[in-house]
Amino acid sequence: MIDPLYVASGFGVGLLVGMTGVGGGSLMTPLLILLFGVHPSTAVGTDLLYAAATKTGGSVVHGWSRSVHWPAVLRLACGSIPASAVTLLVLWKLDLRSDSERSLVNLVLCFALLLTATSLIFRKSIMERYRGRLEQVDERTTAIATVVTGIVLGVLVSISSVGAGAVGVTVLLLLYPRLPMATIVGSDIAHAVPLTLVAGIGHWALGDVDWALMGVLLMGSLPGIIIGSYSATRVPETVLRLTLASVLFVVAGKIMFAELNLSSAFVTALAWTH
Repeated sequence: MIDPLYVASGFGVGLLVGMTGVGGGSLMTPLLILLFGVHPSTAVGTDLLYAAATKTGGSVVHGWSRSVHWPAVLRLACGSIPASAVTLLVLWKLDLRSDSERSLVNLVLCFALLLTATSLIFRKSIMERYRGRLEQVDERTTAIATVVTGIVLGVLVSISSVGAGAVGVTVLLLLYPRLPMATIVGSDIAHAVPLTLVAGIGHWALGDVDWALMGVLLMGSLPGIIIGSYSATRVPETVLRLTLASVLFVVAGKIMFAELNLSSAFVTALAWTH
């Protein structure tokens, strides 16, 4: 029996992804944890493969349109893929079903959501402040900075499934100021495909993917992305960004509040036993 609420959630997230270009992880992972009570690790693993599937289509379109800067994609991947593999190895060693790992995923998720929301709100002012200076940076420094960015994204995405969208686009805009926006977005999506696929396969190996859930979410999200992409030009971009950033701040606050409540309950229980 297909739960219509999952299909509706997939559609809603797909719609927003199509309209804003921000990765579904920042919306789908918190939704699975908060609304459906899915274990954080399973939510992250399922969302990573869900993202790999949805972004492959976008990557093919951008590749066909020649709006991908492949040197930037390769540099990002040189950092993110090894970082993802190491992060997953560490998570495996930490025991993916423990309470401490649940807390780790939730805390990194909160940080990634706040980082995404901040980059959505302040992207324009950051660009105005630093773009001129960054245009003077030499090619070698840009290449090193891109690989380092890849490492940070690899760790963030592997633990929380969030960060490859808005954060990746903001950093690419700063590092490659001469590239048009369509190429920046296309490059970010093209890089997200191998990263989410590697991280997703890693989580699958750790037993953290719900395939049935992923299938139901895709049923809703694929039509949502098509409609969202069509509607994107009809809604003011600033309104979309600020609305999405507000939602992400609220979600991060809610996860953090739940985590603090859980920690205080654990401390109280520990005190009682002693």
